[in-house]
Amino acid sequence: MNTTATASAATAPAAAATDPLGLTLVVGSNRHGRFGPVVADWLLGRIQDRNDLVAEVVDVAEAALPMSLEPTPEATTALSGITPKLARADAFVVLTPEYNHSFPAGLKNLVDWHFAEWQAKPVGLVSYGGVSGGLRAAEHLRQVFAELHAVTVRDTVSFHNAGASFDDHGALRDPSGPDAAAKTMLDQLVWWGRALREARLSRPYGT
Repeated sequence: MNTTATASAATAPAAAATDPLGLTLVVGSNRHGRFGPVVADWLLGRIQDRNDLVAEVVDVAEAALPMSLEPTPEATTALSGITPKLARADAFVVLTPEYNHSFPAGLKNLVDWHFAEWQAKPVGLVSYGGVSGGLRAAEHLRQVFAELHAVTVRDTVSFHNAGASFDDHGALRDPSGPDAAAKTMLDQLVWWGRALREARLSRPYGT
């Protein structure tokens, strides 16, 4: 795997239209005491309930990527555990908190280390925070992924006052709304994921 972000989704093996989509969940917070893993575990449960998605995780807190985009040996080692998961994904869900009206620097850094891996693939956005539910972070991410030639799906999942939404065991106190929102987002992600997978296989993106 070329860890300088030159992998192309067009080189992936051919897949049948009904084959499950490979989905990479990006956990976007690396702050000490972060709440992200609680939301990620809930979301993975919703994904595992489906037969049209197979998930794997990239966690910004475990990425250890340098902030300068230089191909150092340390960066190559860190990318070797991240880039393949992004390259082979048919779709992404990016989970982000909101820091200062936007998304975390560590998440932006992970995104910026890659380019072709995101191209012509759909992205679902899940956010959490205080009163805003992280929606400003999600909207900023739409601009970033548009620049990377990725398609963000319309519907998102957001958790307002996220800490109060889950109990001490990580279960939602009232799952009906979030479960419905997650289903809508994942349904859209599957539609776009299948359509874009077929398009990439029939004609490599950008040519």
